[in-house]
Amino acid sequence: MNAELERYKDLVDFLGEVLGDDTEIILHDVTDLENSIVAISETNLSGREIGSPVTNLILKMLKEGRSQNKSFITNYEGVAKDGTILRSSTFFIRNEKDEIIGMLCINVDYKKMERVIDYLSKFIGVRKPEEKKSLPTVEHLSPSIEDLAKASIKEIVGGVNIPPERMSQEERLEIIEKLNENGIFLLKGIVSIVAEELCTSEASIYRYLSKVKKVHGSV
Repeated sequence: MNAELERYKDLVDFLGEVLGDDTEIILHDVTDLENSIVAISETNLSGREIGSPVTNLILKMLKEGRSQNKSFITNYEGVAKDGTILRSSTFFIRNEKDEIIGMLCINVDYKKMERVIDYLSKFIGVRKPEEKKSLPTVEHLSPSIEDLAKASIKEIVGGVNIPPERMSQEERLEIIEKLNENGIFLLKGIVSIVAEELCTSEASIYRYLSKVKKVHGSV
């Protein structure tokens, strides 16, 4: 664990007690993406544990540098492995060089609150809006690198609507390019998982990545 993050571990426990049983607090060390969770509150909503990897959203933020001018991101949608929808927020922890070294994440199970609001709305005769404003981003809270990879691939392949075993080289290349944009290949050992999910060989994945590098200049 990065020594500069040690002082935030007590904050995880503090916020966990203050915010209660419907809130999960997680501290990430982004200098070790494969084992990034270094502290987690007693309330475990996402099914992850210390040593679990980063999420798809954190990878994407690190890959694209979207967080460079931000101190935090609030109220985006998180999805736990069991399908539980969480309201998530992340605070970026930086070192003296202004480099992101960690993230403090707060995940809230707001379904109970929705049920209370629904009950009160019916009780006082107020009709709820037909459409709920969607949250800006979806984060897959996967407990392992394999689950993270599978969730990312499933999301992208779903848009193509073609089973991996029936994909052409061009279609697989498109999937690899999108996975690369999302930062999935920042993780160690991810190529073999992607190859298995796309029903192809590791050598083919490396060839696809090489083509992506030639087009975009980096992987």
